Amino acid sequence: MPSAVEFTHEFIEFAIHRDVLKFGEFTLKSGRKSPYFFNAGLFQDGESLARLGQFYAQALQASAVSYDVLFGPPYKGIPLVSAAAIGLSTHYQRNVPYAYSRKEEKQHGEGGQLVGAEITGRVMIVDDVITAGTAIRGAIDLIQEQGGQVAGVVVAIDRQEKGSGQRSAIEEVEQEFQVPVISIVKFADIIEYLSAQSSKDQIERMLAYRRTYGVS
Repeated sequence: MPSAVEFTHEFIEFAIHRDVLKFGEFTLKSGRKSPYFFNAGLFQDGESLARLGQFYAQALQASAVSYDVLFGPPYKGIPLVSAAAIGLSTHYQRNVPYAYSRKEEKQHGEGGQLVGAEITGRVMIVDDVITAGTAIRGAIDLIQEQGGQVAGVVVAIDRQEKGSGQRSAIEEVEQEFQVPVISIVKFADIIEYLSAQSSKDQIERMLAYRRTYGVS
């Protein structure tokens, strides 16, 4: 198994190669001008999803958090939870059931909002990033309504930046629901990677962004 640094660097290189992680100037939904952008929707072929699932599985294994079911919020969480379940089975021989939800309740066929395994026991939520925390809060409410207990959340990237207050959205979720949020990489990991790879100007833009929006 690679070291923690090797693991994060492998994921960053993978994301850059797939154009999922880009550097430049990007306007976020919040209006902030960010020197980087992460778009998990560009993991859009079978090879990419298989590799991504391996990274999620490895992050879950390293966390040592116990869980019985994986859950993906709509819509990006659906392929991500599927990939994570396959990664756990393929690389760690763990056959973990998974489920996901629709945004709207289905009124025909089998009906309902949930698809897949029964929501029972300890449930791990799988998503790409927590920005405002709205989708995660919705997922937590749904899991609790079904009688499940939220074991934690695993995301691809922790932006480590302030939300509307002084805490990050991830810190707010951890403190509000008393659950761990696991990430494959953090913003600090990207800076560390760039320090050996990129121009001084790019690193300075990242550091300036952290000085303005980063959490302490």
